[in-house]
Amino acid sequence: MAGKKIVVGMSGGVDSSVAAYLLKEEGYEVIGVTMQIWQDMPSALQEEEGGCCGLTAAEDARRVAETLGIRHYVMNFKKEFRENVMDYFIREYLQGRTPNPCIACNRYVKWDALLKKSLALGADYIATGHYAQVERLANGRYAVRNSVTAAKDQTYALYNLTQDQLAHTKMPVGAYAKEEIRAIAEKIGLSVAHKKDSQEICFIPDHDYAGFIDRECGESVPPPGAFVSVQGEVLGTHRGITHYTVGQRKHLGIALGYPVFVTEIRPEKNEVVLGTDEQVYTDRLYAGSLHAMALPDLADGMKLTAKIRYSHAGSRCVVRRIKEDEICCEFEEPVRAVTPGQAVVLYDGAYVAGGGTILRR
Repeated sequence: MAGKKIVVGMSGGVDSSVAAYLLKEEGYEVIGVTMQIWQDMPSALQEEEGGCCGLTAAEDARRVAETLGIRHYVMNFKKEFRENVMDYFIREYLQGRTPNPCIACNRYVKWDALLKKSLALGADYIATGHYAQVERLANGRYAVRNSVTAAKDQTYALYNLTQDQLAHTKMPVGAYAKEEIRAIAEKIGLSVAHKKDSQEICFIPDHDYAGFIDRECGESVPPPGAFVSVQGEVLGTHRGITHYTVGQRKHLGIALGYPVFVTEIRPEKNEVVLGTDEQVYTDRLYAGSLHAMALPDLADGMKLTAKIRYSHAGSRCVVRRIKEDEICCEFEEPVRAVTPGQAVVLYDGAYVAGGGTILRR
C-alpha cells in the first residue's frame, strides 16, 4: 500500500500498537494519533487506571510510535467526548434506560470526529485495534465481520458505523487472537506487550455509575421512589432509578425472603419493578433508531441472530417491521433481561446486518 496514508487511533494499549505495526508492514504510511478525551481526573487515579483515557496513555503510545518509527500526535476530542458520550450516558440513565457509552464513543468520537480530522490531513484511512474485520460484500455494501476469536470479538459495539466510515476503515487486529497480538508485540519489543486491557467504561473507573451521575447532577438527581411488583403491589423504597438496571439482583437494598430481580424501570412514575427470574425473560423486544449495515434495510420477515448485550452469545429471531424506524424481534426461545437503552445487534451469519436501540420488551 505504498503511498497510502493511514491514521491509527493509538490508545497506548497492545491492540492498537500492534495494529500500527501490522499496517506499517503492509506498506502504509502510518501516523499514530492518541485522542485526548478525558475531562478532569486526579493524576493518581489516572496513573492507576491507565487504559485508553489515563494519564499514561499518550506517553505509552508515544513510546510505541518511537519504536515503530512512525509519527505520533495527540488530538483534543474532549468536547466531542463530553457531548456525545458522557452527557448521553447521564441523560439515558435519568430516563430509566441503560446506555452503552462505548457504542456512542465509537460512532461519534473514534470514527466521526477522528475520521474527519484525518481526512482533512490527507489520510486515506483510519484504523483501530478493535477485534473485528471490515469487508466489502458482493452487494457493494461494507460490513463489519466477526473477528477470528469469539472471546474478544467487538463487533457488537460497531454496528452503527456508516458506509462512508467503513469505506475508510481498517481493523487488522481482527484477523488474530489476543495471544497472537501479545506475542507479536513481545517479538518486536513493544513496551506495552503485557499491559492490561482498559476498563469497560473509561470515565467511571470505580464502576459506581450511580455515584458518577449523582455527582454530575447534584440536586437534580432522581429521588427515592417505590419498588413495586409486576402486579403493582408496593414492596418497598428504592434509592433512585439511576441505581438500577434490568436483570439486576444484587445491591437492591430490599429483602423479600426470596430472590427478586429488576424487570422494568418506570421513570414517569419513579418506580422500579421487581419480579422473579422467570419474569425477567421475554420472547420479544422492540427497537428503534435503526441502522442497516450489511443489508440495505432490515426488512420484515428476516431471520437473523440477535445479540442484546455485549456478552450475549446471540439468539435466533425473526424481524417484524412495525413502522419506518421500529422493529420487533421475535425470538425462537425467550431471552433474559432485555434492557431499554442497550443495543440489539443483528447478524447475518458472520456479518453485522444492522441493529438499533432497545425501546421495550
